[in-house]
Amino acid sequence: MSKLKITLKRSLAGCNKKQLATLQAIGLSKIGQTVEKEDNAPTKGMVHLIEHLVEVEKA
Repeated sequence: MSKLKITLKRSLAGCNKKQLATLQAIGLSKIGQTVEKEDNAPTKGMVHLIEHLVEVEKA
């Protein structure tokens, strides 16, 4: 299965609680931090919720 490389690009200031919880579940807390996650439906749903804060590329 392929992976997604997710990088936090914008500040968490002004995010609502749901977005902050999603970022924490993905494992992102600092700008520039990158994680690799499986490319599946739950991950895509989380990325969709925070797509304005992150950069996503295929790994």
